[in-house]
Amino acid sequence: MIPPRQIRLDTLTTTKRELALDTLLADDSTFYGDLFPHAVQWRGELYLEDGLHRPLRAALQQRNVIHVRVLDLDTLVPAEQTGPTTAAIPAQRPLPDLQQ
Repeated sequence: MIPPRQIRLDTLTTTKRELALDTLLADDSTFYGDLFPHAVQWRGELYLEDGLHRPLRAALQQRNVIHVRVLDLDTLVPAEQTGPTTAAIPAQRPLPDLQQ
């Protein structure tokens, strides 16, 4: 449901420490999954959630942009909540004990 868009490789922050070399070198690495890597935008930063082998492969091919599906949390959850917080809700009186 999220259309891919072009993203510069130097704007992506990786979230995985390791890369499976067999995934990078496999010709059919996207055969069973999504064709595009997944990223999450949060507080203005793009975090690569899945598909590290695709941007790496693009970089090895001297490309500086890649198509990525981006879930933009900045538009879903505003950075600063403008509405009332739970602290502004008055406390309710305790319920009467009805077991007497």
